[in-house]
This record gives sequence, structure tokens and C-alpha cells, in this order.
Amino acid sequence: MAVNDLGLNYCAILKEELIPALGCTEPIAIAYASAVCRRILSCMPDSVTVMASGNIIKNVKGVVVPNCGGLKGIEAAAAIGITGGDDSKELEVLVGVTEQAIEEAKKVVESGLVTVKHLKSKAKLHIIVTESAGDDTATVEIIHQHTNIVREEKNGTILLSKPFSEEEMNTSLTDRSCLSVRGIVDFAEHGDISSVIPVLEKQIECNELISHEGLEHHWGVGVGRMILSHYGNCVESEAKAAAAAGSDARMSGCLLPVVINSGSGNQGITASMPVIVYAKHLKVSHEKMLRALVLSNLMAIHQKTRIGRLSAYCGAVSAACGSGAAITWLKGGDEKRIESTIINTLANVSGIICDGAKPSCAAKIASAVDAAIIADSLSWENERFADGEGIVKEDAESTIAGVGVIAREGMQDTDDEILSVMIEK
Repeated sequence: MAVNDLGLNYCAILKEELIPALGCTEPIAIAYASAVCRRILSCMPDSVTVMASGNIIKNVKGVVVPNCGGLKGIEAAAAIGITGGDDSKELEVLVGVTEQAIEEAKKVVESGLVTVKHLKSKAKLHIIVTESAGDDTATVEIIHQHTNIVREEKNGTILLSKPFSEEEMNTSLTDRSCLSVRGIVDFAEHGDISSVIPVLEKQIECNELISHEGLEHHWGVGVGRMILSHYGNCVESEAKAAAAAGSDARMSGCLLPVVINSGSGNQGITASMPVIVYAKHLKVSHEKMLRALVLSNLMAIHQKTRIGRLSAYCGAVSAACGSGAAITWLKGGDEKRIESTIINTLANVSGIICDGAKPSCAAKIASAVDAAIIADSLSWENERFADGEGIVKEDAESTIAGVGVIAREGMQDTDDEILSVMIEK
């Protein structure tokens, strides 16, 4: 692929992945599908069925749905989508929800109008919402990406139909096979990033704002605030705290949007906030900070492409690994040193499981960022875990590939068991 084409693809990937979302993206996807379905039905339903894949159930169970009066769960997400959602805003579907809509949503949940079923799908992200009112029925189906509607139906008439496979992902997105560690580092250093500056500026604006909210007020269990209180204001603590605090607020229903990465707000925060903290600490130019964010975001996306959007593997690890690589670059590290940071991070914390979206995600983010900072420090000591030591391969590219196999294939049964443990009464 020509250099110019590679740069265009990298920019297209960033534009596809770095988008704003209000609230955890899995309940928001439920709310979005429910809002679309309600529009198609054109009246208030008297029964609703939400069929969701295991990873959707896992990621919606423990997180507060924003603009829903503190309610959690699929029933709440569906109810607020129906009573107050604006589907034209996609992942910001719950922006502008009224108090009346919240009260109506609470009544919907209390009435038991919403039924949830486990959808046995090969796709990790798969949602089918069906709403009925009298003799009228509407159905909306989403797969692989949070707003990727592949079917709309009313009273048996197909209104929208897109071909899809449960096994294949990213079919509607720019081909990610062009991503590589070397290509990403080269593009971050020398590529034309002018077309993605607006999305990067939006990421800085949104993610800093919710991070500050998490540091200034008590959300969740206050992981970010605790780090600064107990470990001081060194740059290492500030980087961990900034990322964790954004998650503290987001997982507990904060009404501020986040610019996501790979379909996840927590990953968007983790791939950006440590980089922003270090860039300011090192007093680099604004352009260099933007280029560091390019490196971090693309490195996170590169790893997640092999893993999948939803998995038993905690995505904070991939995002923190991206941040660590960018921090090394900000300090003047070359490709070899950046590879060491990537390998050192993945050798350390690749075993963190994803047991859904909830307040403890903030602690996992802090642990993953800490691992990335340790990895960076080791790289400056010219230390790197060696080929053959556990999952480590001869270079970063091969190590990323190996982690992808473990996460996507090896942890399939783990994913099922996590869900089983989570839903046991």
C-alpha cells in the first residue's frame, strides 16, 4: 500500500473510532435500538423484548444508565430509550432526556413491561429489540458495532436489511489490516494528521472534562481521587488518577460525553488521559501531543482489531498499552524502545478479565496504566522481557498477534463462565 493511501486509511480509522458517546456504550446501544424501534412502531409499546448476546448482558448489568434516575440494567436502558431517546443522535441518544421521560421510564421498569432474553449468537455484540402495541410489532437488530443496524421491520414488512455474518466483524469499516506497530509510529511522527485534528481536539476536550469531574466530585468508589490522596501528585500518579477518575464518573451515570476508542468510553479515556498528562508535564508542543494521541489511539485499535470489541479480555490493557507507547514516544523514544514498552506491558497485565462495565473498571484502568508506566520505565533502562518468556514473542507485532489469539479464541470459555458467575442468583 502506498504511503499516502496508508495515511488516508489511518485517518479514516481514527474518524470511525473516535466518536462521542454519552454513557457506557452497551446500555446506550440498547437505548438506541429501543428508540429506533419506538419510532418505527410510532406509539408507546405494551410489551418489549430485548434479546442480547452474553457480552452485552455482562456489560449492562452493573453500570448506571445516564439520564435514567440512577437505574441500572437492560430494562432501564430499553425503557429510557423508548420514553426519552432521540435516535438521530446515535450514541448520544440520551442527551436531552426530560424529567418526565425519566419518570415514565421508571414506571416501565417497575411494570415489568420489558423482557430480557439471552441471545445465543456467535457475535459478541448482538442486540434484537422487539416492541409491540396491540396488533402492531416492530423489530430492530444491531450487530458488531454499537449503532450498526442491520434490520428494521414492522408487522412483518422489512424496512431495512443489510447482509451480515455473526462471525465476521468490521465489515462496514475501513480495513484494519493496514495497521502495524511500525506503520503507526511512522505515521504519528511524519504523517499528515490535519484531517483528524478536530476529532483529537474533541477527545481532549471531552475526556479531560469528565476526568476533572471524577477528580473534583465523588463518583463510584473514587479510585482517581484516592490515588492522588494516597500517592501524591507526581506525573505517574496524575496519569493513573486522570484515567481512573474519568471512569469513576462515567460508570456511575455522569452526564458528560466521552470520545470513545474501539467502541468503549473507558478505552477512549485510557488511551488519551495519561498521554495528555505526560504531554503537559513534559511541556511538549500541542502538535506533538496530538501526534502522541494518534499513536496511542491507533495502537489501541490495532490490538483491539485482533481481540474484538467485546471479549473476556479487559480492553483497558490494550488502551493503556497504547498510552504507554505514546508516553515513550513523547520522551523521545524510538521504535525499538516503543516496542519494548508494548511488550513489557502485555507481558505484565494481559490476564485481566472483563466482567462487565461497572465502577471497578476504574481500578482496572489504574492498574493497566501503572503497568504501562512500569513498562516505559523498563524500556529506558534498556530492559525488555525476552522472546519465549511466557506469551512474549520476538517483537511487538508478534506479541500483539499472540495476545489477540488468546483473547479472542482462548478466552471463549472464560467469557461464558464469567457471564455464568455474574448472573447466578
